[in-house]
Amino acid sequence: MISYIIWNGSPEIFSIGTFALRWYGLLFALGFLLSQQVLYYIYRKEGKPEKDVDTLTIYMVVATILGARLGHVIFYQPELFVTDPLSILLPFEFSPFKFTGLQGLASHGGAFGILFALWLYSRKKKPGQNYIQVLDRIVIVVALTGALIRFGNFFNSEIIGLPSNNPLSVVFINRVTESIKDSKGGNNPVEYITVEKDRSLPEGSKGRVPINIYIIFKNGTSQPDAVSFLEWDVKRTLPFYTEFVDEPPSTPLNYKIDVDPNGSLGARISTFGIARHPAQLYESISCVILFLILFMMWFKHKENLPTGRIFGVFMIVLWSLRFAYEFLKENQVSFEDKLPLNMGQILSIPLVIVGILILIWSYRNQPSKTLP
Repeated sequence: MISYIIWNGSPEIFSIGTFALRWYGLLFALGFLLSQQVLYYIYRKEGKPEKDVDTLTIYMVVATILGARLGHVIFYQPELFVTDPLSILLPFEFSPFKFTGLQGLASHGGAFGILFALWLYSRKKKPGQNYIQVLDRIVIVVALTGALIRFGNFFNSEIIGLPSNNPLSVVFINRVTESIKDSKGGNNPVEYITVEKDRSLPEGSKGRVPINIYIIFKNGTSQPDAVSFLEWDVKRTLPFYTEFVDEPPSTPLNYKIDVDPNGSLGARISTFGIARHPAQLYESISCVILFLILFMMWFKHKENLPTGRIFGVFMIVLWSLRFAYEFLKENQVSFEDKLPLNMGQILSIPLVIVGILILIWSYRNQPSKTLP
């Protein structure tokens, strides 16, 4: 019987120096690539010029990245405008130079960016592709892209859920193991590290579950060096990641060192992980289902689709789900702890209202009628 899942996958595919290709970036790009192919199909079936898809793709990419980044800064880290304005749009650090990507993207900001960018796009297009009609098609692929982006968040162990004893809860341990492997720089003695469930102990409440961290040391590592690494570096690292492991800083590290027949050292560290709702996967799966529903709505009507119908459904379903999922997620920044609703929920409410108004308008008007 599944009791919890341990996630220890690396967020990086490979790295060269300070540059790393991450799964998040690959999935982000894949979302736009697949969305472009779906839009090509839609435009072909409706007899619209496919070259418009290329223009739309540029608008979408720029609007999503800029909108999501600015939205994160405005809604969650406005102090960056004063303390570190360059970090808002620069994907690297200067001292020392390191490629970081854009640290922090907000889906609500991306939504506002897309709505504004497509309004600009629609103003330049000929009649027959008005604003709401373009949105009806675009939101189909936005749901698909959103599914892949949330899957990328899972690889990054970010936007995590609350502690849970749900059978499908996840212990996000990859940030911990990556930090252990990166400590001491070039003098790190770790050859390999893995994490397994400790079935000899019972699970606790609020997602507290027993785990074993196994470390294989590099050949030539002496036992005193291994002990020093465990009792100093590992013991210092674990309590730092309180959202992923429960290792009290005041108690000695519970470990055992073994020597294999080849003379290599290995250690088993017994500690407790924190199993959490995989909120990223909840949203990702929901977006896949929403994409299929919206695509089938379009497939049934194609160019005869009532204007605003798909857009209204998308806005209501997506942002209502986002509002609900926020009850299962950790707040992103500390000031949200003092609010009756967190920022994600507050920003979702007006978007749901927009969807309701558009859907009402769609049903009250003839299918062929469009907004001025």
